[in-house]
Amino acid sequence: MDKITQIKQLVSEINRLHREFSHDYFEAGKIEKINLSRTIVHVPVPHLYTYRLTLHESINDYLMMANIDIKYFYRVKTRESIDDKIARFSIREDQYPVNNWLNDIFGARIVLNAHDIKLVMDCLDDWQDALSLKNWYLRNKEGYRGLHIYFKNKTNFYFPWELQIWDEEDLQSNIQNHEKFKRNFINA
Repeated sequence: MDKITQIKQLVSEINRLHREFSHDYFEAGKIEKINLSRTIVHVPVPHLYTYRLTLHESINDYLMMANIDIKYFYRVKTRESIDDKIARFSIREDQYPVNNWLNDIFGARIVLNAHDIKLVMDCLDDWQDALSLKNWYLRNKEGYRGLHIYFKNKTNFYFPWELQIWDEEDLQSNIQNHEKFKRNFINA
C-alpha cells in the first residue's frame, strides 16, 4: 500500500471512529447533546469535562478496532489544557463558537516528508466530501508548522477531532513550540 493510500485510510478511519464514538455517546443519550456552534457562555463547562473524560476512558476501545496501517500518535486533551483554552478564548473581544476553537479534544498526529505532505494537500479537496472533513489549514506561526485536518461529521453536537501532519524536518521545532506555547499551564 502506498503512503497516500495509507494516509487516506488513516483519515477515513479517524472520521469513522469520530462518527461511531459520537453516535454511541450522544445519540444513545449517554452524553447530553448541546449545540457547539454557540459561544462558551452558552456551553456548560462540565459538558466539556464529561466529553473529555468519556473519550479518555474509551478511545482505546475504538482505536483497537481501527483499520490503520500507518504509524500515528494520539492524545486526549487534559482538563488543564481545556481550562487553559477556555480562559484564553473567554476573554477575547470577538467570541467564536466552541466547535471552532475546542476542536482538538482528540488529536492524532503523523510525521511525513515534505513531498508526501504536498501530495496529501493535493488530495484534500477530493477527500472533503468523501471522508466528511470539516476543514483543514496549514499553520506556520512562531516556529511551528503543521497541516491541521478537522473531523466533525456535519453536526454541531459532536466535538471536532483533529489530525496534525508534521514535516519530519519540523519535528524538533514543533515539539519545542508545543512545550513553549501549548503547555504553559503546567508551570502555573
